[in-house]
Amino acid sequence: MLRSGTVRSFLIIVGAFLLASCSEVGISGPTQPADAFAAPASAQFNQDFFGQVADAAHLNLHAVWWKNPHQRVTKVSTTIDASGGTISIPETGLTLSFPAGAVEAPIRITITSDDRYVAYKMEPAGTRFLKDVIATQLLAPTGVGAVPLRNQLYAAYIADDKLNLAGIVKALEIEPSLTIFSPHWPRLPEAEVWVIRHFSRYMLASG
Repeated sequence: MLRSGTVRSFLIIVGAFLLASCSEVGISGPTQPADAFAAPASAQFNQDFFGQVADAAHLNLHAVWWKNPHQRVTKVSTTIDASGGTISIPETGLTLSFPAGAVEAPIRITITSDDRYVAYKMEPAGTRFLKDVIATQLLAPTGVGAVPLRNQLYAAYIADDKLNLAGIVKALEIEPSLTIFSPHWPRLPEAEVWVIRHFSRYMLASG
């Protein structure tokens, strides 16, 4: 079961998503507490969020694709230190939020997006964090944005950087996640938020 601090981090990021979106890549200070924030009634939590996460071995996943495939791979880098911070790719709608204490010493973070699918290579590969990192993927640039959600979304960990994401993809882990829906149209998904505890390759997938 996730710690209450992780749940709190989820709500902070969701609140930040609903209030504003990042417009450039960079570092910010650690996220400040938002005691007044309450999750919107339209937020539909993954049914396993407060318990055991779905078993990747029993899922046939399909990688979510970009609505408009990228002409080139998007790559960003920045340094995160013990005070925390964020790194974003505005072109793809991804933001990673590192809480204070996630790393002990400054580390150079690099994220590379896939050109066809909602997937990212995160480096240095093998890096493990002392506190949970929160990933927020806006869904407007993806093939599941602006349409009623038909299948559950999953945040999947895949170790092989060269794995072909076409067709059915087997993941090593399914990460704790939640889907944020439009407050005006409850079936329209707007973002997926999930926990990252170590770096390698991640994809957004549907069952």
